[in-house]
Amino acid sequence: MIGEERTLVTGQPNEASQSPLASAREILRHHWGYEDFRPDQIPAIEAVLAKRDSLVVLPTGGGKSLCFQVPAMLLPGIAVVVSPLIALMKDQVDQLNGIGIKAVAINSTIQKAEKIEIARAMRAGEIKLVYLAPERLCDDRMLGFLESLPISLIAIDEAHCISQWGHDFRKEYRLLGEIRQRFPNSPLQALTATATPGVQQDIASQLHLRDPQTIVGNYDRPNLTYRVLRRKQLRDQVQDLLGRHKGNSGIIYCLSRKDVDAQSTELQQAGIRALPYHAGMSDVDRAHNQEKFLRDECDIVVATVAFGMGIDKSNVRFVLHLTAPKSLEHYQQEAGRAGRDGLPAECLLLYSPGDIITWKKLQENQPEDALELVKAQLREIEQFATAPICRHRQLVQHFGQTFNGENCSACDVCLGELAMLDDPLDVTKTILSALDSLGRPYGAGYVTAVLCGSKDDRIAERGHQKTPVTGLLRQAGEPTVRSWIQQLVSQKVLIAEEPYGTLSKGPLVPGILNGTQPLRLTAEGASTSSVNRKVRESAPVAQHDQPLFERLRKLRKELADEASVPPYIIFGDATLKALAATRPTQVDRMTEITGIGAKKRDLFGDQFAAAIRIFCDHTGLETDLFD
Repeated sequence: MIGEERTLVTGQPNEASQSPLASAREILRHHWGYEDFRPDQIPAIEAVLAKRDSLVVLPTGGGKSLCFQVPAMLLPGIAVVVSPLIALMKDQVDQLNGIGIKAVAINSTIQKAEKIEIARAMRAGEIKLVYLAPERLCDDRMLGFLESLPISLIAIDEAHCISQWGHDFRKEYRLLGEIRQRFPNSPLQALTATATPGVQQDIASQLHLRDPQTIVGNYDRPNLTYRVLRRKQLRDQVQDLLGRHKGNSGIIYCLSRKDVDAQSTELQQAGIRALPYHAGMSDVDRAHNQEKFLRDECDIVVATVAFGMGIDKSNVRFVLHLTAPKSLEHYQQEAGRAGRDGLPAECLLLYSPGDIITWKKLQENQPEDALELVKAQLREIEQFATAPICRHRQLVQHFGQTFNGENCSACDVCLGELAMLDDPLDVTKTILSALDSLGRPYGAGYVTAVLCGSKDDRIAERGHQKTPVTGLLRQAGEPTVRSWIQQLVSQKVLIAEEPYGTLSKGPLVPGILNGTQPLRLTAEGASTSSVNRKVRESAPVAQHDQPLFERLRKLRKELADEASVPPYIIFGDATLKALAATRPTQVDRMTEITGIGAKKRDLFGDQFAAAIRIFCDHTGLETDLFD
């Protein structure tokens, strides 16, 4: 098998006259079963083949791994891949071996005899990719061993971990700073799903990249539907979401270990296949629960943010945050674990203003420069949760990109799920008048108390019980008025000045008052619709294809159990969807289905073709529906 793959890689004889990109496409079709690369993958692959350093920022599900896996097959020697987690290494190694590419991971789980065999195979040129943790790669013995071998490229996955300004800084990644000097002739590729322009610059600096080509993909994930609910009646809100995704895989993120244990127990008692995951559990228990989730033996993992980085489970249909994360970078990364297969998925954030206060307290001991960054990040996530502005637009613009189009059709704002005030200008004028009447700046809590006619002693002491605006918004109630103020801050009509959050008028006030600047406020002050509002369900498979899809999913699970791998290693949901829609019964046509390369056709084609044939014979469905 290795000899066969080498013939393909070295281009003898059929690729001798092909361009490197044409050869890359042939490898993609042969091994992965995809017809062509996504646009953002092409320059990343060309940079490696030209032996140029590169920084690749592609959103979760954007196909980062192919940017180094395909060049590894074209270049002579061994590709070294830096990965922070054993689970991620195992995931990618299993997938590569499953499509006929020899890859290994060297980590603490393998025995001495296996390490010796891996070293022999690497010296013999039988391995194309080796996965290592950053601290293992930077071990002097490992560096010496690798320097004795032809290294085709070095890929550093989850590269944001090297930046202290990133959302998941890890000290061990700083060890990688010397890699550029130790392997001067090997192209170095840094990859991440999430990095602001500042973090991108820091990654390039810390890794000493030489004139790197920077490839930044579109941050938008159009297959994800974003929703934000004001957290109340938590049990009902959770059950409402799970009802829309019954039997599907999902992740529920909690702030604390205590919340994880309570939520997972509650779901288990309700008969739902849910398991916990947090740092307070033993390594064995965490690994066990993660493995059951990957193998579709539990539907939901309830976790702290310790779970998920690099987990390549493609069929996660929803991600639920029970509290707001501490930054939009974290949210993009965590919510992005839904819908990696490109099929519809839902991301729901349950938000309360208290979340921001909690995060501030948890991080108040940070150094001064880091504390300023923390405050800025919390303002951004608060704006995302409260502003009645397209969620997709907010995320894309946060990362410095332009969102094209007026309506994303995939968030609660654009789907019309928010109850909006018919005339937000009247409420806004009242709040602006309050700022004028109080004589000097006050925080949102105090302004709200005055507008709602509070009997607070401070109001009487300052004579503010007699202002023209006192009690004008009493009927709305303090939570609603407080939310309106926050929405106006989010829309830059008001400014909350640091360090105490005192309110002042923002630069958009003149445009608001003369009608040239758009303004929106939710009718009830909640961040979005109630749980009873009808919402669009995520339906990855057409209804008439669902029975066959479920039959194929069962077959996939059986084959995965036999091979001791997660089901998505066999085929992803997108491939099963295509099989259910096309219903091929001829094995030689299986490679016309996306995600089925020659290796998987040979391994699994007969079983799936037979299952489709039997199902269609029993149901009278037409088969082989190719265009």
